Amino acid sequence: MTIVIYDDIYLEHDTGNHVEVADRLVRTVEYLKEKGAWDEGKMAEPRAATEEELRLVHAQSLIDRVRNVAESGGGYLDPDTVVSPRSYEAALYAAGGVLTAIDRIMQGNGGNAVCLVRPPGHHATPSHAMGFCLFNNAAIGARYAQKRHGLEKVAIVDWDVHHGNGTQDVFYDDPDVLYFSMHRWPFYPGTGSNTETGSGAGKGYTINIPLMFGLTNSEYVKMFSQVLRERVEPFNPDLIIISAGFDAHADDPLGNFCLLEDDYGRLTEEVCRAAEGCCNGRVVSTLEGGYNLQALSASVYEHLRAMQANS
Repeated sequence: MTIVIYDDIYLEHDTGNHVEVADRLVRTVEYLKEKGAWDEGKMAEPRAATEEELRLVHAQSLIDRVRNVAESGGGYLDPDTVVSPRSYEAALYAAGGVLTAIDRIMQGNGGNAVCLVRPPGHHATPSHAMGFCLFNNAAIGARYAQKRHGLEKVAIVDWDVHHGNGTQDVFYDDPDVLYFSMHRWPFYPGTGSNTETGSGAGKGYTINIPLMFGLTNSEYVKMFSQVLRERVEPFNPDLIIISAGFDAHADDPLGNFCLLEDDYGRLTEEVCRAAEGCCNGRVVSTLEGGYNLQALSASVYEHLRAMQANS
């Protein structure tokens, strides 16, 4: 059974008049309940990540800054990145939600999980919060899986419409974490060209597929499947983490790209198929972007349904 991670603490990250709002989760959960998908999952409450676990990826200076701004009543870390009084707590539970999912999967020696968390994470670098992201949930999860559970290799698959510059930065010289991103180009945050492939021992373990506006959804899915088969599966990871952004949807106000909700089911099926062959089906997805509430809800439903079908 697919594990679903959620808690109302994620609604306490109050961003005010912003596209990354609590209603993203409120509407999504309501839709999943209406469709009957909520009851089919195995619900699990997240725990808070510890500062020691955050330090697997982030500098203490960033941790201190986010906590201090929250404790002082909130503010902006950059023009796009809001902190409210309970944002630090919500961010601990967002990272901790991914860790909870990994623990559950490793205890069962297989299966998959969907983490419906916020704030998102893939733009957060080791030293800076940016792009709506405070801490890098997927990156922390990968490092935790290696340290706590002794996994040797982790693959992070990022289908958010924006390049996950933070995740890339964390693992750019690391041959034990493969980072694969498909994203609109040129686009925020300006990174993710196909010449960015890693450095040192990590050369070749960063895979960027920048995509021009005008690509069709069928072309996207075909390219995604090809990279999984030719690059990710031969890496033979012990766990796959999905940075599951849904803002490449055609109706998304920020991404405005080419995918439809059914396509996210197809992408999920491809990842689960790859995982079945290399890591006993172990897949953890963590929510990143997606800002059209109707498109987000329907896309998450297709994603969850595909995960459940392959659990």
